[in-house]
Amino acid sequence: MKSSKTTTKNKRKIWQMPWGFPESITIVCGIVVVGSMLQLLLKDGFNFYLLAAPVNYYIGGGLILTCIGLSLLKKNRFIKWFSGIPFSISLIMVFLLLSLIMGLTPQLTGEQTNTGTIFSQLGFDQMTHSWAFVLIYLTMLLALGVLIAQRLQNFKWKDYTFHAYHIGIWLVLFSAGLGHADMERYIMHVPEGETEWRVYDASKNVKELPIAIQLNDFDMETYPPQLTIIDRHSGAPQPKAKPDFYSIDSENSSGMLNGWQLKLEKYIHQAIRNSDSTYREMPMLGATPAARISMYNPSTGVKHSGWVCGGNQAQLYMTLPLTEHLSVVMSQAEPKRFRSDVILYTPNGTPKKAIIEVNKPAQVSNWMVYQYGYDNQAGQLSKYSSMELVYDPWKTAVYIGFGLIALGTIAMIWNGKQIKHKYTNDKQPHEI
Repeated sequence: MKSSKTTTKNKRKIWQMPWGFPESITIVCGIVVVGSMLQLLLKDGFNFYLLAAPVNYYIGGGLILTCIGLSLLKKNRFIKWFSGIPFSISLIMVFLLLSLIMGLTPQLTGEQTNTGTIFSQLGFDQMTHSWAFVLIYLTMLLALGVLIAQRLQNFKWKDYTFHAYHIGIWLVLFSAGLGHADMERYIMHVPEGETEWRVYDASKNVKELPIAIQLNDFDMETYPPQLTIIDRHSGAPQPKAKPDFYSIDSENSSGMLNGWQLKLEKYIHQAIRNSDSTYREMPMLGATPAARISMYNPSTGVKHSGWVCGGNQAQLYMTLPLTEHLSVVMSQAEPKRFRSDVILYTPNGTPKKAIIEVNKPAQVSNWMVYQYGYDNQAGQLSKYSSMELVYDPWKTAVYIGFGLIALGTIAMIWNGKQIKHKYTNDKQPHEI
């Protein structure tokens, strides 16, 4: 009985130092509540563009000094808890929860407006700008920064895994957050054979950039088009409920198209008009796919043959009439690959030649140049190419951070294997 009373008396009460998971979870949830209240009161999310240089440099420097200063108070119970495991795990759990909500909630762009729902009012449809997310992010930076500074004060080479992994995470969070305001994104339309350096900013004003693009040539490859039967009056593919399409694969192929037997007699991927009703192959600008086909209706015995062509700005389209109401048409060829042969100029650099394709950007200085688009109506005859230019002076720091994370992860896997190997060897029976 006496032992039971002693155990009850020695049991730690909540909010009694040292704090553990109950206090940590409560405080982290409180941060989210404060952020949500700020979101509702201000009726707007946090504006990261207020942190544009040089403001982000001052804030970043102050953040680093704060982490170093707090790390010197390592004997303080509050600092021990602030950089300890219970608070860190609680922060990570809530951060992951907010990230999960962000992944499951359609995120609005800057031009879209609040939908009026409670999720929208709390900023969850623009999560990275919501006050709750920003406060959790800032607290994570401080807590992780204090922990790293404490460990660096007693630096040991055997702790390289910890340092690489945690410094990498902190560097990615630090650079991605504070560097967001310095990122610039523009769309530039460059006429073929000309040089362009002007874009429109968010306010639709002309802005001159410190990078210029000369477009030498725009080239496009297309997939073979499709054939379908349409209503000659409405233009709707048939049958209406579930339109039937025939994909052109090779010459002398055949198939069924809406009840008609189709035979592909000849296909030319780059063709021009040879006469009013025929085509010939001619690889040149303005050429278009064309096919000679025969159509046979087994139920009526009707047969037709002739050329069909989707046409473009240089070539007229051609259809094959089947009945008074139906015709065979060719769809426009879908782009398979399009690329721009360019020269990139910067004020202090030498001109850089590059071939820019989708998912194959070019980099010059802190600018990344992506293939964005072209004149969709003109297709292969497009007289310009659209480039997306992204300026991010913090990307090097982010890459370094990811490199450290990868190094730390590999080191953890390697150390784990070494420990397992040593443990296995220790368990082997000794030889007599």
